[in-house]
Order: sequence, then structure tokens, then C-alpha cells
Amino acid sequence: MENQAQVASRVSSVSIAGNTALSAAKLAAGLLAHSGAMVSDAIHSASDVFSSIIVLIGVRMSGKEADKDHPFGHERLECVVAILLAVILLATGLFIGYGGVKKIMDAGEGDLAAPGALALIAAVVSILAKEAMFRYTRRWARKVNSGALMADAWHHRSDALSSVGAFIGIAGARLGLPVLDPVASLVICLFIAKAAFDIFRDAVDKMVDHSCDAETEAAIRRRVLDNPAVRRVDLLRTREFGNRIYIDLEIALDGAMPLEDAHRIAEQVHDDVEKSFPLVKHIMIHVNPFRER
Repeated sequence: MENQAQVASRVSSVSIAGNTALSAAKLAAGLLAHSGAMVSDAIHSASDVFSSIIVLIGVRMSGKEADKDHPFGHERLECVVAILLAVILLATGLFIGYGGVKKIMDAGEGDLAAPGALALIAAVVSILAKEAMFRYTRRWARKVNSGALMADAWHHRSDALSSVGAFIGIAGARLGLPVLDPVASLVICLFIAKAAFDIFRDAVDKMVDHSCDAETEAAIRRRVLDNPAVRRVDLLRTREFGNRIYIDLEIALDGAMPLEDAHRIAEQVHDDVEKSFPLVKHIMIHVNPFRER
């Protein structure tokens, strides 16, 4: 089975190839059809190439083994990458929004020439291609629990939304309603800003040792209690470290049990949890003698 770095490498390579081809096609269509919106959309797609390269580098660095200076590993580097991409995504959205506001303010100063039909076709192709890339990247990001890949997926979605705005703007201009272009840009700006905020918040939570969600902790607790020798879970603390989970656990066993048996049961619990929850990287288990409360 592929590890996270291998998945990220493959997905990012697909993104880089797809965005490079799409950017070139949209730029050519924009220039040939005299569409400023399509040229801007081509530049937006080109920025996704840069984002995918950042993801590729960041995930590979986060997958490095622990060393003397980083005994807990390098997983948090992926959070840094996700934060960086969230900032890029927000900047992209604000740039689109600024362009929309400027066009609305400048409206009426002069009429723009209607772009050619080729730009409209290019916009449709871009919407379909970028939505497919978004779904492809998001699916693998969920499989390997990669915040950086998820951020890259939403960058693809932002480009698809940008192409929707370009389509509306081009179609509106051809129908004599050029104001639809900047209005659509403002709506797209809000969608992109919301996605950037969600990515940023998720990455920060993983940077500050945020606990797992209640459902995950309840599932871990149930798995521990599946061992018939465990009388009670006295303490369960979880923290997300990058895309991995660390657990501090205290279990209560029969106080008369020999140390050798207690150690064996603790190892069983350790192995059971790690097998059931692949994202768990480390568990520290303390054994308490069982006493009625």
C-alpha cells in the first residue's frame, strides 16, 4: 500500500501536469478570443502549479523519520504547508474580489468588446477539468488524512469557481450584461475566503495539540474496553500531531494480577488500538490497580 508521501507525490504530479496544460490552453483561448477574464483565469490556474509543488515538498518533508533533533517526527511540517496554502488561497480570493470591485466602480466609463465564443468554450472545459481535479485530490487527501493535499484540493475548487465567474462574465458580455462578471467575482471571493479559513483553522488545531473529536475518542475507549481484562478506563487523552494521533491512556486491572500479566495486557491494548486506528502513532499506557469508586 502507498504511504502518504507516495500518494502526495502521485496526486501532486497529476495536478502539476493538468494545471500546466490547462493554463496554456486557457491563455491561448483568452488571447485568441480577446478575453481578459480568461487570461486572468489562466494565471489563476498557473498559481495552482506552484501550490502543488509546495504540497509535494511539504508532504515529503513531513514524512521524514524522527531524528535526534525531532524525536517526535516531522508531521507538523504538513500543517505549515497547509497554512501557507490557505494564505495563498485567501490572497487569490481577495485578488479576484478586488478585481470585481474595481470593475463595478469603473463600470460605465467605457464599453468592453464582447469576447469570442472560444473563450466561452475554454471556460466550460476549465470548470469540468478543475472540478474533476478537486474531487480526485480530495478523495486521496481524505484517504491519507493529509491537510496539505486537502488545501490543494480546495485550490482546485477555487479555480473551478473562478472559471464559473469567467463563464458568467464572458456570457454576460456577449449578451450585453458585462456587470455580471464583477458581481460573480465578488461571490467567488467569499467562497474562496471561507475555504481558506476552514483550511487554516484545521491546520492550526493540529499545530496546537488539539484533541480528537468526541466520536473518535469514544471509539478508542470502546476498543480498549473490548479487552476482558480491562476493568475500567481511568484516563484517555488524545492529541493531533500533524496528521497523526498521540494517546495517553490509564487502564485499571485486577490489583492482584502479577506484573508480567499486567504488562502483557497493556501490550495487547496498545497493539489493538494501533491496528484499529491507523492514524495513531504512539500510545503511552499506565496501569492502575482496580478499586471500586
